[in-house]
Amino acid sequence: MNLWMVIVFPILILLVGGVVGFFLSRNYFKKYLEKNPPINENMIRAMMSQMGRKPSEKQVRQVMQSMNQAK
Repeated sequence: MNLWMVIVFPILILLVGGVVGFFLSRNYFKKYLEKNPPINENMIRAMMSQMGRKPSEKQVRQVMQSMNQAK
């Protein structure tokens, strides 16, 4: 084998593997977050209760809607 092949192929393989790995892990993480959202209505109620407020359903839904729009 030529010297340039010994140098170029491993670098090329690492670059391609890194790009493919990045996209696969990004896709997996997006699917995971869709199935297991980081926050839900019960968590919002608990946070508002800890702040000393009794949240109404309307307030909870408004917070959830604003969080979903921010995605």
